[in-house]
Amino acid sequence: MADAKRIPTDGGPGLVQTPFAGLSSAGLPPAPEILPMGSTPPPKPARKHRGRVDIFRVKAGRGGKTVTVAKNFMGIGLPEKEQLAKAMQRACGTGGTVKAGQIEIQGDKRAEVARILTEANFQPVFAGG
Repeated sequence: MADAKRIPTDGGPGLVQTPFAGLSSAGLPPAPEILPMGSTPPPKPARKHRGRVDIFRVKAGRGGKTVTVAKNFMGIGLPEKEQLAKAMQRACGTGGTVKAGQIEIQGDKRAEVARILTEANFQPVFAGG
């Protein structure tokens, strides 16, 4: 009686019928390449120009203080604008913020802001006074 309830552990007979036997991978995209642990993926090619960005120097409505404003970004979201603003703040050694879709950096730092935007593949244009 004890032998009747035992389940064999030797693997038993192979599967007779499989639901995946009739499937093929023809027409499917290739599987993503799996990288070994600790390696970094190859860098993605950067686009040549990501669009024009206007750089202004503004004093109006700021208590006489000068602020550099970069605006008219096309095709980027708030997180990327915040990353650009942080890079600009570090490069200029000043404070700044992202307000109403534009980046504001304290002081007249147009050259440094233009350099950061050029490195990010934008086309900076000095506008205004």
